Amino acid sequence: MDRASRFDSPNPHRLYRDPQRGVLGGVCAGIADYFGVQPGMVRLAMLFALFFFSLPLVIGYVIALLVLPVRPAELYRDADEEAFWRTVSTKPDRTLAGLTQRFRDMERRIVGMEAYVASKEFELNRAIRDLDR
Repeated sequence: MDRASRFDSPNPHRLYRDPQRGVLGGVCAGIADYFGVQPGMVRLAMLFALFFFSLPLVIGYVIALLVLPVRPAELYRDADEEAFWRTVSTKPDRTLAGLTQRFRDMERRIVGMEAYVASKEFELNRAIRDLDR
């Protein structure tokens, strides 16, 4: 196993360029997609920032245009997977709490099933069911 693959995240939610939704290379559309906002909002912010930080903004935009990979067409399998990975990236503590709650619920259900299978009621129901055969 090479070094880079050990540290790669399975999370596909990364910063990409989105030329399909973009106007000039897709940098603003990619930033908007990453943060979950409308591309028009990012474009408006970039236009506003252009008045105050012209040279650094243009240099940063060109660098982003050259460095950011293009967004893959099939990045997520479905909307649920996209929502999950976005939550993992933006609110990892909430995702961990949600998973913890789901495991607690499953554990409660398993404990309930174990208690029922080990109870006299289960044995009685099984004996009645066997009489019907």
